[in-house]
Amino acid sequence: MFARCNGPVWQVDDVSNCVQRDFLKVLFPLIGIFISSLVLFSQSIRRKVKLKKRTGYKPLENGDRGESNGHSNAPGYSNGSTEEEAVDDDDEALTMSGGRLQLAKTTTKGSIAEIDSPRGQYTVLVVELLGIVGVLSINIAAYILHAYGSKGTLATIAGIVTWTYILILACFRLLLSNTKWRIPRVWNHTAALYTALWLFSIIIFRSAIIHPRSRVQQALLISEFSLITLLFFIAITTRKGNKAVVLEWEGSIEPSREPLASLFSIATFSWVDPIVWKGYRKTFELPDVWNLLPKDKAAAILADYRQLRKTSALTWHLARYFKGSLIIQCAYAVFSGLFTFAPTLLLKAILEYIEDPESTPRNVIWLYVILLSFTDILRSFADQQALWIGRKINIRLRAIMVGEIYSKSLRRKAASGSDTVLGDKKDKEDAARPGFFKRIFGLGKNKSDDSKQTDASSTNEDPTATKGSDEQVNVGTIINLMSVDSFKVSEITAYLHFLLAAAPTQLAVAIFLLYRILGLSSIPGLVVMVILLPVNIAFARGFGAFQKKIMAATDKRIHTTNEVLQNIRIIKFFAWEHRFSNLVNDKRATELKALRAKYILWAFAVAVWNTVPVVITFFSFLTYTIVEKKPLYPSIAFTAISLFSILRVPLDQLGDMIAHVLESKVSVDRVEEFLNEEETEKYEQLSQTLNDDDGNAMIGFQGATLSWGGKESSTEVISEAFRLIDLNIKFEVGHLNIIAGPTGSGKTSLLMALMGEMTCIGGKVSLPGGGRSREDISPDPDTNMTESVAYCAQQAWLVNADIKENILFAAPLDEKRYRDTIVACALERDLEILDNGDKTLVGEKGVTLSGGQKQRISLARALYSNSRHLLLDDCLSAVDSHTAKWIFDNCIRGPLMQGRTCILVTHNLALCVPQSRYVVLLDNGKIEIQGSSEEVMASGKLGDDVNKSRPTSASVSRIPSRVPSSVGDGSGNSLLGESNPGDDNAAKLSKIKSAQSVKKDAMQETKAEGGVKWNVLSLYLRSMGPWWFWVLAVLVFGVQQIGSLAANIWIRQWANQYQVEVKAHHSVSPTNYIGNTIATIKLASSRVAQLQPYFDPIQTSILVKTTSTVDVGYYLAVYAMIGMACMLVALFRDFWLFFGSLTASWQIHKKLMESVTRAKFKFFDATPLGQLMNRFSKDIEAVDQEVAPIAIGVMSCALAIIVTIGLISVITPGFLIAGVFISLLYFAVGKFYLRSSRDLKRLESVQRSPLFQQFGETLNGITTIRAYGDERRFIRDNMSRINNHSRPFIYLWAANRWLAFRIDVVGDLVAFFAGAFVVFSIGKIDAGAAGLSLSYAIGFTENVLWLVRLYSVNEQNMNSVERIKEYLDVEQEAPAVIEKTRPAANWPSQGSVEFINYTTRYRADLEPVLRDVTFKIKPDEKVGIVGRTGAGKSSLALALFRGLEAEDGKILIDDVDVGLIGLQDLRESITIVPQDPTLFTGTIRTNLDPFNLFTDEEIFTALRRVQLIGVPTSTTGPSTPITSSPSTTLGRVLEIPVPDTPTGTTTPTNKNIFLNLSSTITESGNNLSQGQRQLLCLARALLKNTKILMMDEATASIDYNTDSKIQETIRELNCTIITIAHRLQTIVDYDKVLVLDKGQVVEYDHPHELLQKSGSEAVFKGMCEMSGDLDTLTRAAKRAWDSGRLVDV
Repeated sequence: MFARCNGPVWQVDDVSNCVQRDFLKVLFPLIGIFISSLVLFSQSIRRKVKLKKRTGYKPLENGDRGESNGHSNAPGYSNGSTEEEAVDDDDEALTMSGGRLQLAKTTTKGSIAEIDSPRGQYTVLVVELLGIVGVLSINIAAYILHAYGSKGTLATIAGIVTWTYILILACFRLLLSNTKWRIPRVWNHTAALYTALWLFSIIIFRSAIIHPRSRVQQALLISEFSLITLLFFIAITTRKGNKAVVLEWEGSIEPSREPLASLFSIATFSWVDPIVWKGYRKTFELPDVWNLLPKDKAAAILADYRQLRKTSALTWHLARYFKGSLIIQCAYAVFSGLFTFAPTLLLKAILEYIEDPESTPRNVIWLYVILLSFTDILRSFADQQALWIGRKINIRLRAIMVGEIYSKSLRRKAASGSDTVLGDKKDKEDAARPGFFKRIFGLGKNKSDDSKQTDASSTNEDPTATKGSDEQVNVGTIINLMSVDSFKVSEITAYLHFLLAAAPTQLAVAIFLLYRILGLSSIPGLVVMVILLPVNIAFARGFGAFQKKIMAATDKRIHTTNEVLQNIRIIKFFAWEHRFSNLVNDKRATELKALRAKYILWAFAVAVWNTVPVVITFFSFLTYTIVEKKPLYPSIAFTAISLFSILRVPLDQLGDMIAHVLESKVSVDRVEEFLNEEETEKYEQLSQTLNDDDGNAMIGFQGATLSWGGKESSTEVISEAFRLIDLNIKFEVGHLNIIAGPTGSGKTSLLMALMGEMTCIGGKVSLPGGGRSREDISPDPDTNMTESVAYCAQQAWLVNADIKENILFAAPLDEKRYRDTIVACALERDLEILDNGDKTLVGEKGVTLSGGQKQRISLARALYSNSRHLLLDDCLSAVDSHTAKWIFDNCIRGPLMQGRTCILVTHNLALCVPQSRYVVLLDNGKIEIQGSSEEVMASGKLGDDVNKSRPTSASVSRIPSRVPSSVGDGSGNSLLGESNPGDDNAAKLSKIKSAQSVKKDAMQETKAEGGVKWNVLSLYLRSMGPWWFWVLAVLVFGVQQIGSLAANIWIRQWANQYQVEVKAHHSVSPTNYIGNTIATIKLASSRVAQLQPYFDPIQTSILVKTTSTVDVGYYLAVYAMIGMACMLVALFRDFWLFFGSLTASWQIHKKLMESVTRAKFKFFDATPLGQLMNRFSKDIEAVDQEVAPIAIGVMSCALAIIVTIGLISVITPGFLIAGVFISLLYFAVGKFYLRSSRDLKRLESVQRSPLFQQFGETLNGITTIRAYGDERRFIRDNMSRINNHSRPFIYLWAANRWLAFRIDVVGDLVAFFAGAFVVFSIGKIDAGAAGLSLSYAIGFTENVLWLVRLYSVNEQNMNSVERIKEYLDVEQEAPAVIEKTRPAANWPSQGSVEFINYTTRYRADLEPVLRDVTFKIKPDEKVGIVGRTGAGKSSLALALFRGLEAEDGKILIDDVDVGLIGLQDLRESITIVPQDPTLFTGTIRTNLDPFNLFTDEEIFTALRRVQLIGVPTSTTGPSTPITSSPSTTLGRVLEIPVPDTPTGTTTPTNKNIFLNLSSTITESGNNLSQGQRQLLCLARALLKNTKILMMDEATASIDYNTDSKIQETIRELNCTIITIAHRLQTIVDYDKVLVLDKGQVVEYDHPHELLQKSGSEAVFKGMCEMSGDLDTLTRAAKRAWDSGRLVDV
């Protein structure tokens, strides 16, 4: 009867004939063919249907392909098919016309596709065909000769059918390969069939060798096997699919070799060889790293991901998207889970053979020993594939998350009332409510309706809801989402298959096997395990909770650190480093406290985990020997121990993984909450442009009320958030419009409102081209202008690139326009001064440039753009007055501005208003007056200055000193001109260029090379503890390893007792019958008993009667004691090391903080904040959480390996010979891996910085990016940065898999040789020793793999320590206090300042910035410092505070040489108000007085002196000043609502937040206007009340009116005042003016005297002329001079 085999499948030493004949030769091959033909048939039908559909959809599909955002679901591109087509049809991509988007979709811009054909493509195919014909003819011969006997005819016919089918497939591959009729993926079919047939033929081949029948049959079988082996090897060693592959070259980046790999290469990761080899030979740099596969690039992934409609929570949505990969990954994991147990079962078989060598023929044990290593290689293969798929999902998921977070942050609202805390569910519900109402009310209505409805809806709701909508995550949190959460979530996917597939499989199999081996005795062990699972989960939960605490503490610490570093200049100027370091250290202490709790829990968890196997083994053996009274043979003892230890892994992993999954679920929810936040209304507000009465597009507002808050009702009287109320403005298109008003009146807000950045409560906003992407707008052919917007923010926002890139801002370069722009913005001289001209790198936030330079570059960007409408926010404030005049005439009124609308916010009304078309004057969010400039000037509301200075013509009186002479000559060859090669300018230019080529980017992050240096290691080790700490640590480790070995040796002793007993009774033993092979076959009644006789508990119990003499209690008790001792040692070990680790964490962070805050100023100029923060976040985290546990792991593995090798060599000394070779192999593999992985890891760390930095940069410049409509370009840039980070990352993991597979293979050699030597020594060694040796050999690979891996992770962690050490060694400032030279407590009491021949420079390789400066300031004098940009004004301020050290000469303050005293003494005694106002997150009070040194009254006085609050009228409560005279407050920031109608209704107004000292101030003071920030900084300086006050352009952003009042205040101060000023009005009535040029003193005298000079020496007079206010200034100077004389008389 066919396929009905009697008897067991396995007979003594071979598979039974019947099974070989019926199953392996007939049934299985035919099933294979059937499946293959079925698949091919269904495929062809599916393709037919698809082609039909596709032809129907043709026109639509092409139309849809241009969708940029990828949200469309184009019919020919539906998600279901693309995924699998993209995977399968890669070969079709080239040929099928129109149908495939595979290549079109993924090739990146500017990349070159290259077609790579495999070597000998057709030769291989022909050899393959010959092989198939050979096998076919062997089968035919066998059929004709009846070689397989009468029963074998069916087998030969099946063989002929199978091979004919394969031959047809192979012919198709050859003949149709270049036609359009070819069958897709036929190669996969032939390869799969070869593999299956090869596996079947191995069994038949072995059978033919050990049980030969006839000579003919043996010859046929051997030759058939050889040919099938040849075909199998061809299939696995030729490139997958054996076809041409399209490689994409992106610039010089080499494409990945993965698509070129063969099956063998994919399985063994040999395609990674070139990476490992290259990394071994030289240090890896980013260009050496291969490119990602096209389908792994961020743009392709995001486009594909957005095709999938989101219908569920983000977690499930992502799971749905990745389901294909996850299923394959889990399949591999199940496969590997099953094979995990093979070595254990084989171990049992070998031990049984040693217990009774006569039972089976010798060839069987050799089969076992070979399978011992072979099955493990299969497990390793499955593991590596599952992990590799996991890493692929990892980079894709990270690209999706980072990409989505980034594009969301480009759409977030520009400002918000308060910060959201992610994960606060209740707030979430509140916040969601108005959104929900809006949806209900807003559906299906037209726009105007919609706004009314939402208005109504928001008024009807409860107040919490309206508040809630005005919440947003702060910038720190967004960066955290990107850097921590997205990384955490993507990291977990790499191991998800453990939880979903591997652990459950292993649990199930292990429990089944334990039951078969120990019978009922396995139950106590399993019960203990089941009890432990919740314990493990509890531990994991605990970890999660502690991790959350740590994260929260870290967030706080990083936030504080970030602020300290952002505001480091002011902190240094005020000598607050020590206080702020303490603040950070307090936060650090809280963080380490949380960490300590986690470590204590960890130590207990590890201890429990270490005792589990002992406890389980103890209970199981207790039941087995005492309750069931069975003998504990070595074959049972060691198999059980091996199974228990295998079982321990999935149980532990389950607990861990569940905890991790829960943690990352929290992260996904955080990200989802952020993605669901309200977005900017810009695009809705500006979606339709309003037209005026003549039908032209208008710019302006119609009845608009706008707020910085959420959708609040427009009836609230005093609003928390600032508002613009009832705007009806129509700006003059194509002309200059001015927005004026006092500080804090809403000028910037008006520009923001115009760009759609504020919440529109009512009315309409119109700005042509405002809401569209720049890439969608085509320029006007005549003027080359586009209907778009360019914007210059008040605080210049620059990207981290060179000056030229900042000005071009990705627009095409037009040399002439670029040159004109530079001249118009007065940048020419700056580019001369800067080392690299326009190739100078603008550091992060423009740290390398002065305030004026940043502002002018930002202006140049707007001017150069081809936008028709320019919005300029106070772009004249940061430049000196004559530059302002030049810019106004040549840029704002210049030829490049012709026909363009310019809306300018300015305080410089005298200069701008007379030449403008339209003026809007604001006051406290309302329009005071608007109209043509003539009307507004006539009204007199702009003050007297404006009317006096109406110029006769707009001509330039004289070229400003700061623009090179070539500008006015009309020579046309300015510095950047097309000059003749002989020209001196050309030489200058080439000098700039050559400097550029050599100059390295100072901002670039360095990375160490080579191994980790000893000094880095010693830094960490010394931080942990002194020498005795380490002596004890090493001791503990040794004891612990010996303890675990002792437990196993004890069990061997115990098990061998039974061996001794049994030998005595050997003659009685029923195992005798297994001597005779023939007898066996008759006796083999039960298949299982025969296959693995040890599975039958009854068999072992025959010996029960012989086991009475072994003292079980004694052995069990000692075993339990050993176990307990081990646990205590392990607990102590972990406590000890964690204690050291915490000490090190504290020490290292403290040193780092100290070193960074005490670094010189120039360090912060050259180091981007992103890099510093990377050290304080990522690297410190590694030191805290990674180094210690990993170091413990390295030491444990190393000791375990030493123990294993020692043990195997003691039992079978022959192993030592093999051991030497194996060790060499290990060493080689490890060495290759370590070098390349180290470099890749460093690259990956370094590539993280640009990603973080671009994120921070974008969040700061969000309004500018949106104004320019440049979101898409930034998204593309972000994607390329994601790719640059993923590249080293994915290949680092490829190298990791490469290592793991090779270590496994070498480890299997260990197992093989250990087994072989045990077989050789049969009879010489007892089964207990053999069991010990083999069980250690099997566990050996795991240990080595972990050693290499942990060692490399340890090196990578040390890389963090190394990066921290780099900053511990930065150049430090002078000491804070020098006891010997400490000045008197009241120093400086007079306030005289004297510079004597002072010279200084920024760096040794640069020119001096101040040369030979000598001047003296008498006590209480007021001195103004003026000069063009780059003259050295700010350097003088730095020099006074010793931000620069003297190279020559000295500075005396009250006759004390400041170079000799401590910095703290110096900086605490004098005060500076810096150019950039710096504020901290907190309240007004914490900003003015961070260390609580002043009373409220003193603070209010300071606020009053800077005009932020009015003068109190009542004396009832000084802490709550009330104002009655609005005119005196800062532009009436505060207005008490006055009834304006008899009924007493009030109009809404904005409230003055400065009246309440606990009013919040957001990050860097973003909720205040620039002017208000400057005033607060000034108030902070006045509070300090020192004898010398230095003001560096402290009032640049304040309106002239307020400025003059502040100047009055300042004049009343009785201290020395040094003011660096751009506005000459500010200092023209001072006692002296110091004019600097190129770092030298040009003039120094009373302004009146200086104005009397004439000719080329009258530099100051020239400046006054340039500003156009000469008369006003001369009069003021004269007045001051006269009053001064009166006093003198």
